[in-house]
Parts: sequence; structure tokens; C-alpha cells
Amino acid sequence: MIEKLILATSNQGKVAELAQLLDGRCEVESRPAGLAETVEDGDTLEANAYKKALEVAEHAGAVALADDTGLFVDFLGGRPGVRSARFAGVDADDEANVDKLLAEMGSASQRTARFRTVMALVWPGGRHLFVEGSVEGEIGIERRGDSGFGYDPVFHPAQGDGRAFGQMNKAEKNSISHRGRATKKLLAELESLGDG
Repeated sequence: MIEKLILATSNQGKVAELAQLLDGRCEVESRPAGLAETVEDGDTLEANAYKKALEVAEHAGAVALADDTGLFVDFLGGRPGVRSARFAGVDADDEANVDKLLAEMGSASQRTARFRTVMALVWPGGRHLFVEGSVEGEIGIERRGDSGFGYDPVFHPAQGDGRAFGQMNKAEKNSISHRGRATKKLLAELESLGDG
């Protein structure tokens, strides 16, 4: 089992969520201070996750973990997809991204969507493995709840009880979320790696 992972994110919501999901099985450190943010210019979640993790692994000289997550909305032809974090612009925050999503969807009756997360575990030198998790759901017509981050206030998972991710506590969300499912696969891979 790998003892320490350097996360390629400076998003504290994501850091906290990943630390909880990994459940103390390995030490987690945030993105190294002073390392410039990765330019996410890949056309796929896999490409962006790998690029982020490789930059951190090479900089820190340690195994790095990155994920790239997209919200794929059927009514919008799969958008925002790989551009989810920058849907409303390069410097957009969560509020602006959700505003744009709700505005573009309007009162559309087709509101099905899915979150997809790809995690890349990368060693210095480029050795890597990918795991993926996804969750089906629908986009609400308004924000619900103030938990989580990103699109959580408007995403209602199909396997839930009607609430948005933004209305769930961390344990409830993690039990069915895209990132939770990817992390379960990651933990199985880490166990099989031994000391890696």
C-alpha cells in the first residue's frame, strides 16, 4: 500500500472529500505550494487527470493523485463535460457555472445527466493507472442545499431519495457519488500494489 499521496488539486472541498474517502489508508497532502496550476487543455478527463498528476509527481518526487470530473448533460449534448470547471469562463467560480447551466437548461423537460470522474495515480517517470466512477441523475430547476461544491446543489442522483448532492451530508454523498465509486476502485488497486 502506498503510504502517502500528493493530491494535484488545491480545491479544498475536493481535498477534504478525497481524504475522507481514502479513510486514513494513506496520508494525503494537498498540491505543493508554489506549483503553478496545471493548464487543463486535454480533450478527455483521462488526459487532464494524467497531466495534472504527472506535473505534481515530477515536482514532488512522489506518487500523485489527480482526478478530472465532468458533468455530462443530455439536453446540452453532453456539455459542459470536460469543461465543467470552466463552463462559464476560465476564471469562473461554482456560482457562475451553476448559473450558466440553469440558464441554458431553462424549463427543459429533459434533465438527465451524469457525473463522471477519472482518477489518475501517477509515479515520477510517468507510470500510471486510471480508475473511473460515474453516477446518473437529473439537473434540478433550482439550487438545493449548501453542502458540497461545484454542481452539487443542482444534481439529484438517481439512486438517492430525491435530494440534491448539496442537501446530503458527506457520508451520504460519498456512498453513491462518482468520486466515491472511483475511490473504491482506487483503494482496491492500491491494496493490490502492495508497497508499489
